[in-house]
Amino acid sequence: MTEDVFKALADPTRRRILDELAERDGQTLFEICARLVSKHGLTLSRQAVSQHLAVLESAGLVRTRREGRYKFHDIRTRPLEHIANRWLRPDEPKGTP
Repeated sequence: MTEDVFKALADPTRRRILDELAERDGQTLFEICARLVSKHGLTLSRQAVSQHLAVLESAGLVRTRREGRYKFHDIRTRPLEHIANRWLRPDEPKGTP
């Protein structure tokens, strides 16, 4: 699963999608596309953004929920916490090189 997270984060468009969801969670595909155009000048088709969201979802970084005829996308940070904790350790005693 960690490799999936690294692969998902390797793409700058997917990182921008995560940035947008971190700023405002629970967006529809249309909202994400509009924000990518207005804030980043990225003119991607809805299908392309949907494919990026699918990669993020399979890596566990995005959760999709359906309400009526709308699908909302939420960021999930737990996979990122696993990666960060992999290298973080409690503070070492002073004087340790």
